[in-house]
Amino acid sequence: MDEKKVSFQFDARYYTAGTLNESTRQIWIVFHGYGQLAQYFLRKFEHLTNQGIYLIAPEGLSRFYLSELTNSGRPDNKVGATWMTRENRLMDIDNYIRYLDAMLLHEQLNHSRIPVTLFGFSQGCATVCRWAIEGKAKFERLILWAGLFPPDMNFEKGHDLLASKTVTMVIGEQDQFLTKERMYEFDMLADKLGIQPEKLLFNGKHELNAEVLEKLAR
Repeated sequence: MDEKKVSFQFDARYYTAGTLNESTRQIWIVFHGYGQLAQYFLRKFEHLTNQGIYLIAPEGLSRFYLSELTNSGRPDNKVGATWMTRENRLMDIDNYIRYLDAMLLHEQLNHSRIPVTLFGFSQGCATVCRWAIEGKAKFERLILWAGLFPPDMNFEKGHDLLASKTVTMVIGEQDQFLTKERMYEFDMLADKLGIQPEKLLFNGKHELNAEVLEKLAR
């Protein structure tokens, strides 16, 4: 059996909210977590458009039914997306980095002087970190919410890039996924990067929090 590779044009969607003009204060590019869709994830941020923030929400290139087959033998209508799995992961990473770079070009952000925040939630944290380091994004701040740096990232390149950026981690105090072991891993990865991210805690689980978002938007 031979595995082969073919390249072809691929269309992918993303969502925006707010207005990009001379009055825009900030641009946020927000990355959803595993099993979410960009259009619904973006709704959690839409109140920030009142503060002059333009929002962009890309979406994982692979979608799937969230539930098992129903009694009728058909899956229900709930669909989610994922950025990658362990199967053929390097090709998936390369594909979404090229997709995100193309999104930047489409939004004409390559030469924008408006401050850009890259925001990742859960699985989106690893995705946004890889793109920040390997892609063409220009940004001032990186926010990791309920997720970690990817352990296979280029740490030397990551240090050179992130040492001059504002890096923040947001943690729900009852987050069932961010165990003590996972937090220790986060600290070890940050040490390996040679940076000291700010940590913000809130009373909540593995979820977004409107009050903390408002604070970060100021």
